[in-house]
Amino acid sequence: MEIDFDKTNGLVPVVIQDDQTLEVLMLGYMNKEAYDKTVTENIVTFYSRSKNRLWTKGETSGNFLHVKNIHIDCDNDTLLIKVKADGPTCHTGSRSCFKTEFNQNFISELENIIDDRYTNPQEGSYINKLRKKGLNKIAQKVGEEGVETVIAALAETETDLINEASDLVFHLLVLLREKNLNLGTIAKNLEGRHK
Repeated sequence: MEIDFDKTNGLVPVVIQDDQTLEVLMLGYMNKEAYDKTVTENIVTFYSRSKNRLWTKGETSGNFLHVKNIHIDCDNDTLLIKVKADGPTCHTGSRSCFKTEFNQNFISELENIIDDRYTNPQEGSYINKLRKKGLNKIAQKVGEEGVETVIAALAETETDLINEASDLVFHLLVLLREKNLNLGTIAKNLEGRHK
C-alpha cells in the first residue's frame, strides 16, 4: 500500500469504521510510524497532534481498536480502517465520536450480540433458552413470527406490524446463527441476485 504522507505534511486522515455495523466511529491521523505500528500490532495507533506523539487508542481505557481491514482512497492520502472495538470508541463513553440519532446498523450489532450469547451462554437469557430447545423450535418461532407479521400488516396497527416484524427479524438472526450463517452471507447472495 503506497500511502502519500508527503502530500499532507506527514499526516494522513484515518476514518475508523466498525467492521460489522459499518458505523463510523471516529477520525484520527497517522504518520508513517503510527501506520507501521498499526499494521505490525493489528491495533490502531494514531499520531496525536495535541500530544505530538504516537497514541494507541485504548492505551488508558482498554478500549482498543482491533484492525480487520485497511483501505486506501483513490488519491493515496486517506485511510479507512475497519475495526472490532473492545468498547466505546469516544472518550465520552459513547460508541462513536459522532452524535448520530440512532444506530441504523443495529441489526448487525444485534447479530453480534446473538453470536456472543452463543459463544458465552448466559443463564436466563432468552437466546440461551431458545438455543437449548434446538433447531426445530427456533425454525418454528421464525414461522410463527412470519405469520404474525402478515396478520399485523393486513389487520392491525402500524405499531403491531413494527413489533411483529422486529420479532421476525430477531428470530431469523437466531436461526441463521444456529445454522452458522450470518447477514454477510445473505447480503452477498442478494447482491449476486441483483446483478
